[in-house]
Amino acid sequence: NWFCLVGSLVLCATAAADGTPPARVEIEFDLMRNGTTMAEVVERLEHANGNYQLTETWKGKGIYALLGRAKRFSAGTLGADGPRPTEYMDERSGRDTQRVFIDWKANTITRRYKGKTSTEPVPADTQDRLSFLLALTFASRNGQPVTFHVVDGRGMSHHTYQPAGREKLATRAGEFDAVNEGSGDVVEIWLAANRSYLPVRIVILEKDGTRFEHVVTRISP
Repeated sequence: NWFCLVGSLVLCATAAADGTPPARVEIEFDLMRNGTTMAEVVERLEHANGNYQLTETWKGKGIYALLGRAKRFSAGTLGADGPRPTEYMDERSGRDTQRVFIDWKANTITRRYKGKTSTEPVPADTQDRLSFLLALTFASRNGQPVTFHVVDGRGMSHHTYQPAGREKLATRAGEFDAVNEGSGDVVEIWLAANRSYLPVRIVILEKDGTRFEHVVTRISP
């Protein structure tokens, strides 16, 4: 589902000396479908005392306003190596809410969707649909390929990202020294090295040729 892919944007603005993200940061993106702006996406990260909360809100524009709104939430712990999610929620207008609970002590994932509940073992590299990009911002500093198992209420998928060069990227939020990370021919992600590897652009190509693009428009503070 395209929303699960392109909506998975997380925040990591100017960091402290130890590399920890700021205690609170918000970023806004334009979401485009084949070059036409279809939604405004706002991401908010808050963390303290080794714990984090990520919130994403999605609001359609123009004819896409008829799709309603969407909200996603991720919470867990945040350490020097990145996030370790324990709870994830995805709720959208007219659809059943997805929920995920991860118990790292019991090594289990519990997924709830459409009235069904399932439990399975949790791979050590598991992230949810919001936390995985925050994890990528930490991992990309090493310049090495990185893999994740990404879970939501419907299931789990496996992703590998490879560094693919560096370039200057101009956006409405400013110009960034961006590192490109790619996952095959399907996903490209640009991370701002001069802003603690903040994701500033994402391009998704679907099997039918549809192109979805996220571009940053505002970072606050």
